Amino acid sequence: MNQLLTLASSAPAWLAYLVIGLLAFVESAAFVGLVFPGEAALLLGGVLAGTGHLDLPVLLSIAIVAAILGDSAGYEIGRFGGDAIKSSRPGRLIGEKRWAKAEAFTRKHGNWAVVAGRWVGLMRALVPALAGMTLMPYRKFLLFNAIGGSLWATAVVLGGYFAGTSWRQLESALGSVSTVAVGAAAAGVALFVLLRRRTSARSHV
Repeated sequence: MNQLLTLASSAPAWLAYLVIGLLAFVESAAFVGLVFPGEAALLLGGVLAGTGHLDLPVLLSIAIVAAILGDSAGYEIGRFGGDAIKSSRPGRLIGEKRWAKAEAFTRKHGNWAVVAGRWVGLMRALVPALAGMTLMPYRKFLLFNAIGGSLWATAVVLGGYFAGTSWRQLESALGSVSTVAVGAAAAGVALFVLLRRRTSARSHV
């Protein structure tokens, strides 16, 4: 992770924006969120903004738009694919147990599942497709998608941003080399992702 942060901070800003936006998009599109670390990418982007490598307003705009478009893509895949998605190869890899949990989550929270699902990795990947499969009106879906995507993307990016800002201030106060801040931020990102994965895994056992 330390090497990843060092590499990311040395990359051109436009490339960092592009990669972060793409990862945020595929995190929410169909089932790709089970593989691609979109949330970790946004957190890393926030750290880079906090250390001065990226512009925070630009990053927030990209993150929000990518999150909303990603869920919309998942919705369209579910709407056109229907229940056949479950019997497809990716659907079988997800497994009946996970599908059942996502369906129960959607029934429990109704339209607000689109918002609440943003904060749980498995639900973030499956709820948009389920909304499309159940033919939720797109205008209604888009409303809750915009609310959830905006809140989620903003919270994750700002979490990374304040972590990066804190370590930059600490670096300045101590007069340390920049690798100290990079290493500390890397540890924070790694710890956050690890805790989120453990919490998600326990809740879906």
